[in-house]
Amino acid sequence: MVELDAYFKAQEKVYSYFGYQENWRAIPLNDARAMFWCLEGEGPGLVCYADSKEELATQSGEYYEASIYTQRHLPKWVYRGKDYTMVVADTHCDLNIFLMIFSNSKEIKNGQ
Repeated sequence: MVELDAYFKAQEKVYSYFGYQENWRAIPLNDARAMFWCLEGEGPGLVCYADSKEELATQSGEYYEASIYTQRHLPKWVYRGKDYTMVVADTHCDLNIFLMIFSNSKEIKNGQ
């Protein structure tokens, strides 16, 4: 099936971009490139994300938080690329864990 071959080829390109290697558990991709986002906390911490800078700053409206998901089979949980960052995130909703992909141009650091 051509579509299935294309799907796995595209997934491998995404994994390669981030230097991610699937291990022990298959975690689905989540496209969060349209979201404004930041990392918070010491250690694994949180990834916070929202539809707008204002919602992220005020933690209101379409604002969300997810714990950075850790497992001993992964060497790291935040994978930074030149233009995009992939965060392994646990939403604490219906056991959903995602490889969330954010645009680096929408990252908010240190109260920007």
